[in-house]
Amino acid sequence: MTDEKMTVLIVDDEKVVRAGCQRVLTDKGYDPLSAENGKKALDLLADNPVDIILLDLKMPGMSGEEVLEKAYKKHPDIPVIIITGHGTIDTAVDCMKKGAYDFVTKPFQIDEFILTVNRASDKRMLEKKALQYQEENRKNLYDLNLEKSRLKTVINCMANGVMVTNRNMEVVLHNPALMKMLEISEKFDNPVSVSRIINDKDLLKTLHTIQSDNSQEGGFVSQEIKAGKRMLRAISAPAFGPDKSVVGTVTVLEDITAFKTLDEMKSDFVNMVAHELRSPVVAIRQQNSVLLEGLAGPLQEKQEEFLQRGIKKIDQLLELINDLLDIAKVEAGKQIQHHVPTDIAGIIEETVSLMEPRAKDHGIELTFSCDKMRKVQADPKGIAEIFSNLIANAINYSPEGGRISILARSLNEYMEIKVSDSGVGIPEEEIPKIFEKFYRIKDPKTRKVMGTGLGLSIVKAIIDEHHGTIEVESTPGQGTTFRILIPLITDNG
Repeated sequence: MTDEKMTVLIVDDEKVVRAGCQRVLTDKGYDPLSAENGKKALDLLADNPVDIILLDLKMPGMSGEEVLEKAYKKHPDIPVIIITGHGTIDTAVDCMKKGAYDFVTKPFQIDEFILTVNRASDKRMLEKKALQYQEENRKNLYDLNLEKSRLKTVINCMANGVMVTNRNMEVVLHNPALMKMLEISEKFDNPVSVSRIINDKDLLKTLHTIQSDNSQEGGFVSQEIKAGKRMLRAISAPAFGPDKSVVGTVTVLEDITAFKTLDEMKSDFVNMVAHELRSPVVAIRQQNSVLLEGLAGPLQEKQEEFLQRGIKKIDQLLELINDLLDIAKVEAGKQIQHHVPTDIAGIIEETVSLMEPRAKDHGIELTFSCDKMRKVQADPKGIAEIFSNLIANAINYSPEGGRISILARSLNEYMEIKVSDSGVGIPEEEIPKIFEKFYRIKDPKTRKVMGTGLGLSIVKAIIDEHHGTIEVESTPGQGTTFRILIPLITDNG
């Protein structure tokens, strides 16, 4: 830490988290500000100099990801530390790929929390000093050689790899971190052909494209490349001359191997949960069913009630396990699909037949209509899962006496399916988020609805696999319509 106080903006909708962070940071010599939502955070950011942002992911209204996107556009130099729960670590990793500096998980370990903030503070201070040096050089007309020497010192001290090329695709500046990330032990004297350092064809193509196109200032290309056992994120941007023409490229490489490993650990954990927990849970359910059927002796009314409650909770746990397994398979590209000419009308009729008793139990009318139906090239199991999830959601979020309708028809080159309900509806600002994993709308009317927040994520993933689209129209208090388009089988196949 330095004598200069660093200002930290704490953005979290939980008052106790904000107060705790303020107390700890104040004791460590920081100057904290706090905001309970994304809008207030952006207002404070516009009116106050901020050095570090602590940002909660899950907040009502504007989510942490939206705040990150807007803040990064205007203040890309401010390190953003994501505050996340264990259930949203994968989202935090995605945020790191979009520009966040690091993340901490709730509940906080004080030492780890302060260490993360201190690293961000050191990074911010180094960047401030670099900017200060540049400004002083411009104002005082320092010798160009001295400026180059200082710039080289800063770049050589950076943890990220840096590479600058000229018009001839020659590397004119690079730092030791670049060579370490690319696992190159040979020493090169600049300038050297970029192809001697970079072997990734996609990155080389990107550098050529940046130099050949009329690139605009502020534009950049982000891509992932593999170097030995490392996974790197390469951010490449054009370098401009005095006449605003492109004179080369600047590429920054960041090691994201740890985050990729974290992704794999998450998938392995999900698979472990699915395989290790599902079997005993199914066995427990079967034993409870045996008891409930009276095969182990007659039951009293109260005992029967308790067993029915237990089976209901077990079914909810099985639903969570199955959803986690499905989403993990989709993300890993291991979902087994058999695309064959498929009759959508038959799947709709069968799904409605299965869901109708549940709808009647809730006092909801469930209808369907199919018009001018043609076959689609699809995975029947996946299509059935789409309808099961959408209809189940509609039942859960519709009041007694409500109505759910499924309409399907051939529309030009697509099969159009609409699933409409007369439920509580979705606020306009929430619609872009409903397909995110584990996301659930925070509404007093829907608190009693049990669910994993994975159903719509699975629906979106399956539709994407079928090269289709899904749109949502909703009016709070009146209902919601999901519109799906899936390509039809054409005459020429």
